[in-house]
Amino acid sequence: MLGETPAEAAHATTEVAHGGEHESGGLPQFQFEHWAGQIVYLVFLFAVLYFLIAKIFAPRMRRVFDEREQTISGAVEAARQVQAEAANQAEAAKKEVADARASSRATAEAAKARVTEQANARAAAEEAVVNARIEQAEAAIGKTRDAAMSNVSSIASDTASAMVERLTGKAPTAAELKGVA
Repeated sequence: MLGETPAEAAHATTEVAHGGEHESGGLPQFQFEHWAGQIVYLVFLFAVLYFLIAKIFAPRMRRVFDEREQTISGAVEAARQVQAEAANQAEAAKKEVADARASSRATAEAAKARVTEQANARAAAEEAVVNARIEQAEAAIGKTRDAAMSNVSSIASDTASAMVERLTGKAPTAAELKGVA
């Protein structure tokens, strides 16, 4: 042990402590004499895991899956009901809108008819006033025309007399003027 390095000394100590097992060759689990114990442990662990999965974990998972399925189907059913209710409400709203439009059209037509009737009545009243004024104006024009026409013969005779006098130099007689008119 003189002249050995510390690592070689540690390796030698380990071999002595283990009784030289490393020199037997290979891993112990692959040695045929250890298989019986390993198979017993394997069967025991398999039985314990099978029992835990079959009796504890699988039923819990089944409950979780069942609850999830019920929750999903309940939510889907609720969504279908809400959708159906929304469709019914939308249909009712469309009907109300159509009724309101029809009502507003009828109200607008009635108001238009009322306004047209009032406008026609006002126009007829104003037309009657205008016609009365026209008749008054025509009567005044007729009076003025008749007055003017009555003066036309005297104006015409005076004009004719003035023309004849200017042309001939002598004034016509009243009999001559009556014959012209």
